[in-house]
Amino acid sequence: MIMRKKIWPRTLSDFLSMTFIVTIVPLIYWFELWVVLPAVYGFGSLPYTLNFLLGNFIMLNIVGNFTYVVFCDTSTRRDIMPISAANTKNGWRLCASCETLAPPRSWHCPICNICILKRDHHCIFTGCCIGHYNHRYFVMFLFYLFVATTYGFCFNNVFIWSRIHFEFPMSIIKIVFPLAIFVFGFDGSIDQFYLMLYIVSTVGMLYTGILCIYHFRLILNGSVANESNKNIHIYNLGSKQNIKEVLGERWYLTWILPYITSQLPHNGIIWDTLNSWQCSNPKSK
Repeated sequence: MIMRKKIWPRTLSDFLSMTFIVTIVPLIYWFELWVVLPAVYGFGSLPYTLNFLLGNFIMLNIVGNFTYVVFCDTSTRRDIMPISAANTKNGWRLCASCETLAPPRSWHCPICNICILKRDHHCIFTGCCIGHYNHRYFVMFLFYLFVATTYGFCFNNVFIWSRIHFEFPMSIIKIVFPLAIFVFGFDGSIDQFYLMLYIVSTVGMLYTGILCIYHFRLILNGSVANESNKNIHIYNLGSKQNIKEVLGERWYLTWILPYITSQLPHNGIIWDTLNSWQCSNPKSK
């Protein structure tokens, strides 16, 4: 992996969003495994131990994939561009901002100020673009965030509603507007803080669930977000090969840990189209 030289967020929105993620994820981790889990199962019991180990496995994947997304350089500067092979008919074009030839499926990001190989989008929560080399880690980061929030949601319902005493209308206000606890106070109890974490994780579950559906659908269609509104279907090589294009040849292992190597079938510059893929793989027709 070639590392990015500048990983610091370039805009205020990137900085605030990234700060939120690196703050709320450890906070939710502490809440779920050190507050909720012992209250539900009892510290040291077999169910507690099994769920504690599973929770740490999920956390390891969240942190690991997030780190790879942030540090991985997926821009055009990481490869020596084969200028001799550049042809406008194959999708090459001149990027006026970079003042250099850009390969097919790469697009310039005004925030990162560089062309990104197979650019999907600029993610404010990681402060960088999602492209060819870190796409795998982004979707796995998203997937495990959804797993973590959904997993926690099941336990949180048991934990929260056994502790929170419903009072109309103040409880309604604090449920709909969780930050209201800083205005109306904690009522002498930390339970309102727990309620806020519960609501944040629930919103996170819904948000990441929608994003998972959206991004995994794009992957199965052989597309990226930057191509979704352009009706580009020439890179759709079939669902199995489309998955390999993002997760690599060992796609069936990438969900286990981000540290497992999985070679991508392309270099981010030269791409197979549906026609070229069918010619070189007759059985795929």
